[in-house]
This record gives sequence, structure tokens and C-alpha cells, in this order.
Amino acid sequence: MMIRNCPQTCVYWGTPVEDGYGGKTFADPVEIMCRWEDKAQLIRLDDGNEISSRAVVYVLQDVDMEGVMYLGTLDDLYDLAESSAGALDNPKEFDGAYVIKKFEKSPLLGSTTDFYRKVWLTPLLT
Repeated sequence: MMIRNCPQTCVYWGTPVEDGYGGKTFADPVEIMCRWEDKAQLIRLDDGNEISSRAVVYVLQDVDMEGVMYLGTLDDLYDLAESSAGALDNPKEFDGAYVIKKFEKSPLLGSTTDFYRKVWLTPLLT
């Protein structure tokens, strides 16, 4: 079962939407279970371009392309955030936030309901 293979917690900002000013807005951050590997590797994107990925993350749920992930908990981010309301709304505020550049989902062998999900991340540019 995949859940025991995902013992870590990361914060995930999904549903990226262009804000009209060159940036993105996101849904409220949530904690998800994962297995995070800091691992540099060259990956090929769906459009054929190659980029350098800095982390590979295994997750238990689908995630959005161009969403953002941070290894840690919401409490970790509250400790880092300024005291202003909405400080967690912008993942660019946090060192160690990574953008989702590739997502793959495959059924586990012998299952039609359990899936293997793998995400490749690059550093979030400010």
C-alpha cells in the first residue's frame, strides 16, 4: 500500500491561475503525505523540452501542473511567515518552495483503484 511509503508531510498549493500581472494565484495551502527525494536529474517535459529537476516527490493524490510544494508542515510555514493575514497565500515567500513541472500517474500492479503518483519539481523563481 502506498500510504506507508509516504511518511513525510509537505505543503501543497494547487489550482494555479494566472493573475494577469505575470504571476499566479493558488488555492489555500494544504498538507499532503509524500516521500520527498532531493535528486537532481534531467527530465523531458510533455512539450519535448528538457529541464533539470531538483526533487522527485511521490504523493497519494493528484496534483496540478505549475502548483507548488514545500517539504514541511503548515506550522513550519506559520513560523516562517510574517504575521500579516494571508501570509501563506504566496508560496514565493518561502525558500524551499518548488514548482511542479511534471506529474505522472499509473495504476499499481493488479489494481484499478490504487495509483502510483510521481512529481518532478524545480525551484520556484521569485
